Parts: sequence; C-alpha cells; structure tokens
Amino acid sequence: MSEVTAPKILFLDIETFPNIGYVWGKYDQNVIRYTQQSCIASFVAKWAGSPKIVAKALPDYVGYVAGSYDDELLVADLWNLFDEADIIVAHNGDSFDVKVVTGRFLIHGMRPPRPFKTVDTKKMVKGVARYNSNSLDDLCGQFFGTHKIKTDFDLWEGCIKGDPTCWKNMVKYNRLDVLLLEKL
Repeated sequence: MSEVTAPKILFLDIETFPNIGYVWGKYDQNVIRYTQQSCIASFVAKWAGSPKIVAKALPDYVGYVAGSYDDELLVADLWNLFDEADIIVAHNGDSFDVKVVTGRFLIHGMRPPRPFKTVDTKKMVKGVARYNSNSLDDLCGQFFGTHKIKTDFDLWEGCIKGDPTCWKNMVKYNRLDVLLLEKL
C-alpha cells in the first residue's frame, strides 16, 4: 500500500520592473519603441505549513548593478520553487504572477518545470461573491482589517536606481503581500 503525501503548496508574490519606452503623449498611447522590457525585480514565497519565507531581489545576486533588468539568476531560483510545487497560490496569479514567471523561464531558455496546479485567490473570491473591489488590499482590509503597505512609483524607481532603502522596503512590501495572501 502506497503512502499518500500532502501536496506541496507554495504561496507566491512577485514584483516586476516597468517596461521603459518612447511615447508621444501621456494617455492612450502606443509605445513607439521599448528600450527595456519588464523583468522580475523580487519575489517572496512561502510553503504552506512552514514559517520559513524565501525572499529574493535582484541585488541578492552576484553581478547586480543598479539599473539592471537581468533577472536570470532570480528566475532560476523561481524555477526551482515551481518545479518543487504541486500547487502554487497567488492573488491574480493565473493572469499575472504565474504567466510572468513562465514567460521569464522561456526568455531565459529554461525548460518548463514539472506540472503544477494553481489556486488564484482573486478568481476564487470572484467565483463565489461580489465585492466593489477584489484587490488583495481591499479583500484583506474587509475580511481581516489588515492592509498592504502603501507604496507609490517612487519605490520602484528607487529600486531601479539601486537605492538600498528602497530595495529593503520593496522586499518588506512583497513579504507582507505573501503573508496576507496566505491569510486570505
């Protein structure tokens, strides 16, 4: 008789850098040319049932320089987590986190990880109830009275410029998102 093992469930949140390009105006514009395509700036992951949190950001890797969009080593770490997971849980993960990560695997020539299932908490909530907003911040505020850390684009810009304080705050922001995700 074979022993049944519990599935390995990974809670995940990623943060990305913006695309950089040329446009003629501010609203409703087509990008004339990209000078830099987006990359993954940081990720935080947590295995269900474990208190340990894995938090990685671009400056954690050898060769990082401010302004770099080279996420290959970070993506390799994500590949290892994806390959180990039976289920990946993310808020808006089916439309964003999992697709972005998978796209980065392909860009870096990595083979697909072993098959896994996804649980998208945003989809789950929308499937059973209607709220004015299904953002992680609004749902956790409504259900638990807990909110995400408030940020603005200055945080991302500071990280792009290599500001250590901004990187510390980015990982802190990313980390709380995973803890709220697990709670949701």
